[in-house]
Amino acid sequence: MEKTPITMRGYETLKKELEHLKRVERPANIKAIEEARAHGDLSENAEFEAAKNRQSFIEGRIGELGYKLASADIINPDELPKDRAVFGCTVLLENIDTGEEIKYQLVGPDESDIEKKRISVSSPLGQAMIGKEPGDEVKLNAPGGKRLYELIEIL
Repeated sequence: MEKTPITMRGYETLKKELEHLKRVERPANIKAIEEARAHGDLSENAEFEAAKNRQSFIEGRIGELGYKLASADIINPDELPKDRAVFGCTVLLENIDTGEEIKYQLVGPDESDIEKKRISVSSPLGQAMIGKEPGDEVKLNAPGGKRLYELIEIL
């Protein structure tokens, strides 16, 4: 089984979602299926069909989360070197064309959230940054064209 890097915060988030699905969503959906069955003819019962579809989604997500947690490799960013870009670190980049500075944290695929400035190490920009040191250029072939950044600082 291939291990997937994740921070403790990301691991705990997945774990909470799994517990919520098992303790809240699954029992509530079972109740919804029972109520829909009580309405009679199942062949034309939209509520029953919706509840069965929801059950399928819940069970699939429970399986997916179980696999992700089992294959998680929890990494503490505080224990990693600060001299180069690695998983878990926060970097300050400058867009060489515009001069705009942006800060990102490099995280695992299950934790990425661009609105929170958290990008996956497996994303094109994340891959381009791994191993770079302050002062290095980071080249990215984006759908909108090539972009060039300078890694200013590892925070």
